[in-house]
Amino acid sequence: MKTLARRLRGFATHIVPHGYLALLLVIDGLMLVRPVVEKALQHVRGGWFQDWITLLDAFGLLALPQVVIAAGLAIMSIGIALRARVAWVLSLLLLAAAAFLSIWGDYRSLPLFAFTLLLAAALLVYWRRFDRTSLAASSLFAILSIGSLMIYAVFGSLYLGNDFDPPIQNFVTAFYFSIVSMSTVGYGDIVPHSDTARLFTVSVIVLGISVFATSISAVAGPVIGGKLKHIVKGGISNVTRKNHYLIVGVSPLAHSVYAGLKKRGYAVTVIVTPNAPHSYPANADIVVGDASDTATLHNASAETALAVLALRMDDAENAFVILAIKELAPKVRTVALVNDSRNLQRLRLLQPDMVFSPQLLAGELLARTLNNETIDNDLISHLLFGHSEGQDPARPSAPTAPSA
Repeated sequence: MKTLARRLRGFATHIVPHGYLALLLVIDGLMLVRPVVEKALQHVRGGWFQDWITLLDAFGLLALPQVVIAAGLAIMSIGIALRARVAWVLSLLLLAAAAFLSIWGDYRSLPLFAFTLLLAAALLVYWRRFDRTSLAASSLFAILSIGSLMIYAVFGSLYLGNDFDPPIQNFVTAFYFSIVSMSTVGYGDIVPHSDTARLFTVSVIVLGISVFATSISAVAGPVIGGKLKHIVKGGISNVTRKNHYLIVGVSPLAHSVYAGLKKRGYAVTVIVTPNAPHSYPANADIVVGDASDTATLHNASAETALAVLALRMDDAENAFVILAIKELAPKVRTVALVNDSRNLQRLRLLQPDMVFSPQLLAGELLARTLNNETIDNDLISHLLFGHSEGQDPARPSAPTAPSA
């Protein structure tokens, strides 16, 4: 029993608050459609209606929008549970329509009006949580829009059936006329001959064009946007990145090296960890991910880089980057930053092509400058690569104390 209670508490915590808001949307829709359903059940006991006109007159012209809005709230609850932004916007619009009908509709209810306003206020309070672009929510929006338009067109055609030539007197003919009008095909076999019917037909055509265009963009937009993002950040970049320098990290040295390489006209790609603050330019070629993961390095085209520079502030992270590069592209030149000179020998065990210790380099250069000692290429090579110019770079040696 205690285990079940813990699971229920965990489930309740997991669905807060979007899960509860989705449930409240369904409840609001049920409250909105309840009087219509009760009236329908009463008429079913008394017998079926003979035609659509009698049905619409019995329930009222606003009963149909009430049912559509209730169905829309139930459908949008799925998008709210998915935390989709488009579902959040549509839910607010549907709640506004529900509040209007609860005050000025054929089935008025002050408790429903108050509940709807409170639910809309709750959606506004938690608006930051609905930040996802969901293909499922966009599909629901398309289904709701097209379905609502079909209901409007079919039942409107039936209600105004005698204003058409020939008259629209059954559901199949109304459905056929609605599809022909919404698709703007217009065969001309059914023609409106009253002003009301003509305006109704114009509204179906205009709404048909708008709804179809909006629905297609809502469904195709996230798909196309995701594909373009993948192409720009992944597909095209992997093809065009070649003979570039790959910098890993957001340290001050990484920014300085980036600026120096760009100033000299080199192509530079930077790998930064997610949510890491940096001051790279907005147009910089940045790959977000863990550089110790070979998949991230492959996404940054490390195999075709001129060199990979591990310039993070953590020496252990730089070591992991060097290990990943050795595994993915062992022939690519590597540079490792050592922030703490005590870790110098440990990083040299990984045999990077260059180990750079700002502390050691700056200390040695400053000491030699103060003592008027010679600073030559052999010294710089020894401090950066751990060997003199005549030594084998594959066999790094520890630095020796400079002679007085």
